[in-house]
Amino acid sequence: MPIYEYICRDCETRFDTLRPMSQADAPIACQACGSEHTTRAISMFFAQSDGRSVAGSRGSSCSSCSSGTCSTCGS
Repeated sequence: MPIYEYICRDCETRFDTLRPMSQADAPIACQACGSEHTTRAISMFFAQSDGRSVAGSRGSSCSSCSSGTCSTCGS
């Protein structure tokens, strides 16, 4: 079951919860104030393999790289 992130429009609290994909956009109460005036946030995911980022990284992790991909550091 995926984790979805939500933002409460009343108290601006960000929270996440496990929900079936079929309920991703269904109303959900804010965990802080109980309001159902919430909206699903766009979330970025992150994945790594063998200690290296394979998805969700923001640019290069090596200062000598200019192209965003690097054979030296594997980014």
